Amino acid sequence: MPRPLRPTLRTLAAAGLLLPSLLAAAGGAAAASAATQNEVPVLNGDFTDPAIKGDQSTVGLSHWTGLNQRFSAAASGRTDGANGVGLSKADNTLWQRLRGVRTGSTVTVAFEDSPAVAKECAPQDVADGQPYTVHGSGGTVQQMTTAPDPGRTKGKPGTGHWTARTYVFTADENEPVLSFTSKVTDTRAQVPCSPMITRVRAVEVPVPVDKTIDKYALGTAEAYKDNEKEAWLHNAAAACNGENACTFQPDPRHSFRYYDKARVVGEAFVNCTRNALDHSRTLSYTERAHDSVSQTYAAANLRLDEVARLPTTGDRTEDKKRLKDRPMAAQFALAYEIAWQRPFQWFSSDQRTVVERIQPGEVSWVEIQPSRERVEGWFVSGKDDYRLHTVIDAPSRAVPDRIFQRTGPMAEAEKQRCAAARPMTTTPVGGDTPAASADKGLLEIPPPTGPSVRPGRSVPLP
Repeated sequence: MPRPLRPTLRTLAAAGLLLPSLLAAAGGAAAASAATQNEVPVLNGDFTDPAIKGDQSTVGLSHWTGLNQRFSAAASGRTDGANGVGLSKADNTLWQRLRGVRTGSTVTVAFEDSPAVAKECAPQDVADGQPYTVHGSGGTVQQMTTAPDPGRTKGKPGTGHWTARTYVFTADENEPVLSFTSKVTDTRAQVPCSPMITRVRAVEVPVPVDKTIDKYALGTAEAYKDNEKEAWLHNAAAACNGENACTFQPDPRHSFRYYDKARVVGEAFVNCTRNALDHSRTLSYTERAHDSVSQTYAAANLRLDEVARLPTTGDRTEDKKRLKDRPMAAQFALAYEIAWQRPFQWFSSDQRTVVERIQPGEVSWVEIQPSRERVEGWFVSGKDDYRLHTVIDAPSRAVPDRIFQRTGPMAEAEKQRCAAARPMTTTPVGGDTPAASADKGLLEIPPPTGPSVRPGRSVPLP
């Protein structure tokens, strides 16, 4: 059988994520398109970490959870440097979360299996192969059996009979669990004499990005530590509460720019006159950011932890303070700038003057369609392996906002208002009397205060 899926590109993007790769499908299938299929990072898939001493070891494997009996590449009968791992006693499970995989993605797992090579195996233990299961969250539990190894002699190590396998499932949770479980029950030496696996690899067809999600409902933020899902976000956020404590790893596959829904800025100007009008107005508008962490706290009716406060309140003074004080804000902005080569802005504002030409019987108003972008990714702590999934939606510098200066016919209510008589008070007494002059001498004419035009002189009387 041909070898399983073979990654041809392992370079991490500047954002910290693996780029799409062209991968050969197992069983002679055609190469998958890089536009639709991405490599999934299976950590320590060759079981080489930590380094093995001697031919076999029971030391815990980095990034995997569960018991194991590990054999060196030479003892496993391999020439590629990958170590073989026995799945240990019946119903023991060796498992790992597949990082970055989102709910709804289709994952294809490739690996190799072999009957045990341990010298403790009796001939009947491996003559017909050894059973185990493989399972991914959301998929079926697939029953597997290794190749047989007839002719074995107890007390003599086996040479390994490795076979390439594949398993496909559709994830029903974020960061789905991939597990291998031993089903060996008919041997007294289950721990060393158990089915073996190695060279675990995976690719995915990501779920299409849902661009209809509103910025006010970005979804539930999730936190993990190693392979365990955290009950709440606090510990992961606290782990990032230091200048270089965490790095943010954006996921370009689920990040995008878009134009928000149009909204009216300022008032509508109604021209009830018989002439065209040139109307000048000054427009001011602001935009703010939103994040899934604060929305998750709000949905749970909990007070937002200090360490998890990003500059997304909408209060400019408060957000400027958080820009300086919150390490997570700086971690996010730095990763964004590295990935997209432009600075990130948590909030924006603008002011401009427009002149409207409004025809008689028309209404004029201005709408804005802000340019925004949504960034999805992970705050990752290298020290404790905490991961905090976060979505941030903010004003975009990449493309300009759209401003629409619009005129149109009046609504019925506006027509009625324009046709209405000018508001007046009544004249209850003498309302039908013709108008006439009525100077009642109530005003006093003040004497002139300026200097006389002619100089003063005395005139004798006759």
